Amino acid sequence: MDQRVQQDIEAIISHQYDHGADLWSTPDHKLLKGAPFTTLESPLYLLELGMSREENLLKETAALIFQGWREDGRFKISPSGGIYPCHTALALRTLCALGYTRDQRLQQTFHYFLATQEADGGWKCNKYSFGRGPETHFSTPMTTLTVLDAFRYTHDREQMETLKQASEFLLAHWEIRQPISPCHYGIGTLFMQTEYPFRGYSLFYYLYVLSFYPSARKDARFLEALQQFESKVQNGNVIVERVVPKLGKLNFCQKGHISPFATQRYQEILARLEED
Repeated sequence: MDQRVQQDIEAIISHQYDHGADLWSTPDHKLLKGAPFTTLESPLYLLELGMSREENLLKETAALIFQGWREDGRFKISPSGGIYPCHTALALRTLCALGYTRDQRLQQTFHYFLATQEADGGWKCNKYSFGRGPETHFSTPMTTLTVLDAFRYTHDREQMETLKQASEFLLAHWEIRQPISPCHYGIGTLFMQTEYPFRGYSLFYYLYVLSFYPSARKDARFLEALQQFESKVQNGNVIVERVVPKLGKLNFCQKGHISPFATQRYQEILARLEED
């Protein structure tokens, strides 16, 4: 393994005790505390760098996340506070990436999302931190994108009308642009910056997830968004424009530098377009 990659893996693992317990958690098992090195995110970085799902560290992390599973399919990621769709979506996405898509508990979580889709095609966190203006009637783009990211691991994603509607909601946001949902996600300057690894609502992550869905990648809005992204690609290489400072110290995602890992994700988008 490349020495720089191994250095990154070791650095990420070294942060697992930062919050007072192991597996990037707190003693009371808060799974999203202390970003970017959290229980729900750190496994994704390690997988991105090539760590095997069979590593004990990742299996133990999955077991810890599953402790938050509830019989209705939702996940409680903190001992205090509410249970929100965005939190359940994050837990589902991570566990799918870790290889648990067919686990019966996650099947119930998928059913939960299929049963709670909003009329506009997305999923919504009903936490009104910015008041209750007309923009809050919309679903939450980031939550919807995360749900679609999880569903891409399922074998029947291409046939599900539910997911086509969710893709349409996200493509419609490309036209709306303005901040929508109770959480006020918009499409502006920050969205357009190339963020890597995938963490927030940004153009690169938006394109990557939607590219798994045939109806989306054939859409003129998707192709326009891809053209916008490709205007910054240099000789086929992706240059990181935005990264959380703590992650920016790692070799695989340095701001202002070509990232072979990000470039690979871009190449995957192109490969899926060639399937049509």
